[in-house]
Amino acid sequence: MKLLTGLLAAVLLLAGVEASQAVVRIADDRGGRIGTYVDRYQGLRSSGETVIIDGLCASACTIVLGAVPHDRICVTSHANLGFHAAWDFGANGRAIMNAEATQMLYSMYPPAVRKWISARGGLTQRMIFLRGKQLQAMYRPCYLDAQASSNKPASR
Repeated sequence: MKLLTGLLAAVLLLAGVEASQAVVRIADDRGGRIGTYVDRYQGLRSSGETVIIDGLCASACTIVLGAVPHDRICVTSHANLGFHAAWDFGANGRAIMNAEATQMLYSMYPPAVRKWISARGGLTQRMIFLRGKQLQAMYRPCYLDAQASSNKPASR
């Protein structure tokens, strides 16, 4: 019975996805330079592709939440978003918080995510994680990770 129910759910979900619609899966992205992600996600936004977050999406990777329309993002039970302040390397090689870039990053997030971040003290040097029920309350669930092309990740 569980197999039949699962199969039925898969068929119904697939019926709602156009055959030509591509899917991008984010599973293990630790982030990087903000500009790189802004460029990458501008292309993703205009492509019409759906984004499945199915694992870690940390740091600059989280820009996807503001760059791609909310209705084109879904999260699995493995989704884990990590947020922190933006930083630059100082003269001695140590990380120095960049207040202007941090504010820009924060402003890119949807209101519900900004509210969640603010309730935890804002973007600081400490990484904070949004996952589980809190994340699933903000984004629709996605069940068919197999739809995502493993050779077409959001981060290259």
